[in-house]
Amino acid sequence: MRIAFISTYPPIECGIGTYTCYLDEALKKLHNETFVVSQIGAQGKHVFPVFSRDSSSLGTDIFNMCDKITPDVIHIQHEYGLYGSQRGVQIAEFILRCKLAGVPVVTTLHTVHTELEDFERVLLRTIVGESSAIIVHEDYQKKTLVKCFGQKEKIHVIPHGVREVDSVPQAKAKLGIEGKKVILLCGYFRPTKGFHKVVEWFPELCEMSDEVILVIAGKSRGLEYREYQREFFEAINNSPVNDRILVLRGQFPQHTFDTIVSAGDVVVLPYDIGGQSGIMAQCFAFGKPVVTSNLPAFKRAFEQCEGGFACETKQDYLKNIAAILTDEKLSQTLRTHIKDYVDKRVGWSKVAQLHVDVYHSAVRVPYGKAKYVFWVDE
Repeated sequence: MRIAFISTYPPIECGIGTYTCYLDEALKKLHNETFVVSQIGAQGKHVFPVFSRDSSSLGTDIFNMCDKITPDVIHIQHEYGLYGSQRGVQIAEFILRCKLAGVPVVTTLHTVHTELEDFERVLLRTIVGESSAIIVHEDYQKKTLVKCFGQKEKIHVIPHGVREVDSVPQAKAKLGIEGKKVILLCGYFRPTKGFHKVVEWFPELCEMSDEVILVIAGKSRGLEYREYQREFFEAINNSPVNDRILVLRGQFPQHTFDTIVSAGDVVVLPYDIGGQSGIMAQCFAFGKPVVTSNLPAFKRAFEQCEGGFACETKQDYLKNIAAILTDEKLSQTLRTHIKDYVDKRVGWSKVAQLHVDVYHSAVRVPYGKAKYVFWVDE
């Protein structure tokens, strides 16, 4: 099948772009031919950086490029604000153009809140109504959309994919922390991530063992949240256990990031808001137990996977982090659950096939039993 993605894409810093990159790679392994129409700044083979997020002609620019690519199906990776002004209204224009041209559109909605704001209802009414198929990551997201817009038969739930990879050997030694018990915080430095809470609690965690350290790995995006970042790093610098906190800063290449995650013994995601987490998917790829806040998406992930714990209070965090670090049997059990979950349900190879099934539900071609043939040279 010939698939055109509409999305951000590396090296642009965006979780949606990273998601598209992994899905793109997995679909190619199933002998699909893929293209990416992306923001200016994206790079890669069959990647076409044609639009600016603030362009007044965004919808037209994307459509004109897709018209040249002639895909069987167009797959939009949707997030508010990526596609023009007024929270991305021009993606609705693009979908209407595709509808008029008879080109099927599949749209993945990466954010669907339980209660929709007015602007979300306005945009989603067109996106859901005019797309050939909709993909969401959670059952509750489908329920919200069906309640508001109907269209149950065209809305599909596909989990966030997880890479099928091995841990990086000697990861702790490469970071100079061999023999340590590593609590890992990783991602962008933002107030909603809640990393500051773990820094505040860390002295109490140090009491369990002299080998416990906190690794904080990530970076800021541009100049966002400058005051928060100043306060966050002041708290680190002034911590009474500062000598047991390692801060790694950068836009890490994949292997560097993989090494950092491989070095963790437990990953903490104390988020205040959020849905499915790309960082959790990265951690599950390496079998890392995760301790999170009590957000609905995290709780549902643990119901399916049993690879960590969702916490209500500070004491919940301290208890669960300590248990994973000190109880090797518990830690191994969690890692086994994660591996089984990835192998059987959410590895990218399985998630990619679920996408192909959705594409076939949307594409109607007059070729009878003809098979689309495409191989990449090895």
